[in-house]
Amino acid sequence: MTPHLIDPKDLRCHVLQDGNHQVSILSLGCITQNWLVSHRGQDVPVVLGYQDPLHYIGQSESFGAIVGRVANRISRASFTLNGQHHHLPANIKPDHLHSGPTGLGHQNWDMEGDDKSVCLTYHSPDGEGGYPAAVNFEVVISLSENQLTYDMKASVDRPTPINLAQHNYYNLMGGAGLIWDHDLQINANGTTTLDNNLIPTGVIDSIADTSLDFRKIRNLGEADPSKTGSDANLVLTQNEIVNATLTAPNGLSLRLITDQPGLQLYTGSSLYEQNPPLIGQKHAPFHGVCLEAQQFPDAVNRPEFPSIIVTPDESYRQVTTVKIA
Repeated sequence: MTPHLIDPKDLRCHVLQDGNHQVSILSLGCITQNWLVSHRGQDVPVVLGYQDPLHYIGQSESFGAIVGRVANRISRASFTLNGQHHHLPANIKPDHLHSGPTGLGHQNWDMEGDDKSVCLTYHSPDGEGGYPAAVNFEVVISLSENQLTYDMKASVDRPTPINLAQHNYYNLMGGAGLIWDHDLQINANGTTTLDNNLIPTGVIDSIADTSLDFRKIRNLGEADPSKTGSDANLVLTQNEIVNATLTAPNGLSLRLITDQPGLQLYTGSSLYEQNPPLIGQKHAPFHGVCLEAQQFPDAVNRPEFPSIIVTPDESYRQVTTVKIA
């Protein structure tokens, strides 16, 4: 089903509630539409989004979605697997991003749940979006007080690449103002070096003394004084209890824990002004920051990176937890 064929009446919203914490999940794209955090007597919306679910249909910014089959970029919108060449939509010509217009973030999933968790499932047929194999996806999103966990699984009928990422835009100030006043710490020592099209070269470089060096807590604005923005995959260090911490001037702090080797830091340079009723006071460049746990970008074309090929004998799973308080 393409975005253009989704019937608006089929869209559903499921609300998770635990104490003063509330999260709204849409069937479209497994989108985290809203996350209200109780803080100093107020309910603070900590992710950017739209008040009307219809505005998510066909959106290109991936607000709150689970993106895949293969998140991030694939060079030249193609790859070869077991001797067969596969062509994909070049939605950021000449390359392919977040699996294009028929990716998981644009599909309407089946969903069922209760107050604390919701299970979303989607069957992606062989050939959808140019990818081989039929895939059964399952995402369980659960809320425990201030902790939101995304448990993502995929099983396939033959080998195919899978790399999912959760794509919230965070602004811990309730969407008010730019994200430059947030402080960030990431347990990462390296980055997958990029060419001019943001495609990895295959080299992993040290982040020491660069704008991506967040090994010690650092203000986003001070790390990027020219305000050009970041859109890079950081190579996480292993065996860390917390992989990333984001803190705002109002005292709210986010901690991210994942089993993935990479974390895409994107500071929202391509966001643009919009008129629909919004969650978060404004959508504009640098009003939200993404922390996308993932495998490495373009790994399907980079044998030097860890493989993202999933087989019938080895299914896919990712568990990423975000705590905000």
